[in-house]
Amino acid sequence: MPPETRHAAVAYYRVSTTGQEQSGLGLDAQREAVARYLKGAGWELVDAFTETETGKGSNALAKRPQLRAALELCKRRGATLVIAKLDRLARNVNFISGLLEAGCDFVAADMPQANKVMIQMHAVMAEWERDQISQRTKDALAASKASGTKLGTAGPANLRRNIEERRDAANDFAAKLAGVVEGFQARGLSQRRMVAELNTVGIKAPRGGAWSLRQVQHLLARLKADEPGEAARGSW
Repeated sequence: MPPETRHAAVAYYRVSTTGQEQSGLGLDAQREAVARYLKGAGWELVDAFTETETGKGSNALAKRPQLRAALELCKRRGATLVIAKLDRLARNVNFISGLLEAGCDFVAADMPQANKVMIQMHAVMAEWERDQISQRTKDALAASKASGTKLGTAGPANLRRNIEERRDAANDFAAKLAGVVEGFQARGLSQRRMVAELNTVGIKAPRGGAWSLRQVQHLLARLKADEPGEAARGSW
């Protein structure tokens, strides 16, 4: 009998600075995670590529020659690109979209069950969360400076504005997940199964961390309400 054919895999590791590459900071952990995944999946590692760069910018794929080389090898060998963690690759939606369009299969060892749609949604939420944190910080500082209010004070006007901002942010968060929820409902998932799916994909809950049943119920209420602000009375 001919020997069993093992699926080929190409590993891709990324560190942000030359210092990290030399010290091995983060790199050994990535290698261990990929090796553990490949062993469990029964795949054969045919080559590995290590990149040293920041990953910033919308054209991140063009800035990564080692990633391009890894993808070219994947195409030639019919292999799958394997990374340790999705957030090690990028938190940039444009980059993830470009990777999906490259024509190669890829898998993140920390969420191997995730399909391409789930991975793209994870990137969308990661980028949205990053932008929201940055924008809220800028707005708060600008408002405090304009009103002459010292940081840390909380009068009635400031408290009301804070509540409104939190409500708007929560509604924006819910709107970003509307498409995902529609997909869950089309599949007939229960609320508890929705919790499991969100946690499996790696999308963080509104306050960070894992989703709970109560948080999913509030999410559904926000999306169902004709006036999102009315559904915002409850706490995540």
